[in-house]
Amino acid sequence: MDARFTAEQDEIRGALRELLRRRCGPAESRSAADTLAGYDPALWTALAEQLGLPGLALPEEYGGVGCSATELALACEEMGRALAATPLLGTAVLVAPLVLALGTTAQRTDLLPRIASGGLTAALAAPPGTALALTGDNRGDWAGGGRAGGVQARPAGGGGGVAGPGAASGTERPAAEPVPPAARWRLYGQVDHVLDGHSADVLLVAAHAGGFARSRTLLFLVRGDAPGLLRTRQTALDATRPQARVQLRDVEAELLGADDGADVLGALARTGDTAAAVLACEAVGAADRVLETTVEYVKQREQFGRPIGSFQAVKHRLADVYVQLQAARSAAYFAAWAAVHDEQRAGGLALAQALEALRTAAAEGIQLHGGIGFTWEHEVQRYFKRAGADELLFGPAHRLRAHAADAARLFERAEVAV
Repeated sequence: MDARFTAEQDEIRGALRELLRRRCGPAESRSAADTLAGYDPALWTALAEQLGLPGLALPEEYGGVGCSATELALACEEMGRALAATPLLGTAVLVAPLVLALGTTAQRTDLLPRIASGGLTAALAAPPGTALALTGDNRGDWAGGGRAGGVQARPAGGGGGVAGPGAASGTERPAAEPVPPAARWRLYGQVDHVLDGHSADVLLVAAHAGGFARSRTLLFLVRGDAPGLLRTRQTALDATRPQARVQLRDVEAELLGADDGADVLGALARTGDTAAAVLACEAVGAADRVLETTVEYVKQREQFGRPIGSFQAVKHRLADVYVQLQAARSAAYFAAWAAVHDEQRAGGLALAQALEALRTAAAEGIQLHGGIGFTWEHEVQRYFKRAGADELLFGPAHRLRAHAADAARLFERAEVAV
């Protein structure tokens, strides 16, 4: 592994940091998160048109930049520093790779260019930690298991495909060809805590089909304006991570790919490992920024006639945060590299390390900022919320580590050695 950044990677990071510095300061990030959509469409357009961020890891044949998940992870490190509220995570990190891996040629040609251009946003309607195999085996009953609960699917006739989202996103496109009858399904059920689920133009819904005896998990495309689809934005710990409750009441859907025995659960697990690496880099960027802010503050705040940063106890606390942050950065970079080179899956472990580093950095930042650090108006508490929200969605850290140990059969080997 070559740990040095390429010239292209440095250019991506530098250009993105400069754009976010100009257009996504603390005030802009707060106001964008409080809007109905949960993000600033103008910023999203700028990220797409000037940097090609939504299509950074998509092939050029689909309008993407042609880079890899490594570049996307490094870009998300800068997004984490600014706590930028955008639909990037749901659209480019979770949904786009699944469409690329499982979609038919027509589906990829239809959806991926619009995702790459920023004209189409998407959300994955599935429990992130379990469906993406981050905290446990995703072959269980997380989507209903053929019984009550989750989302259930049954074949149906009539209706069209996912041509509608183009109009919902404000972009004109020719009408899609009729969807083959075998691709038309009806969905019913409910999914909570769907990232960007209230505003996404397209939902990618994980559902069980075949009842209990022949139960299998499939992925379905649902238009954001489909009849019978109810989406309600939920109150979230981190406002920059908007979440929604998605209710499907006999909603028409299009099967992603072909019902030909494709390894849907394997694709979800691979996407989860890459997403964990991206999230780890994002958390590292956030932790780096909160540590930087705290160091600046302790150099200015005085007590007993001298800056509190000169006190040995304060130096030791910040040094511990720095060491933990650097360990998390190394783990995150390795996971981003491994996700591209088909090495051992390290995303879950890197995410656990990064989330703990962010939580520690934010907690120390709150303490060392004194009384002002505990106020809602101060920026440091927003980073603490990000750490807590990500652990609730994708963790917690101890479950990420436990599943990684189980997958590697770590404890089985220890028992044999004994």
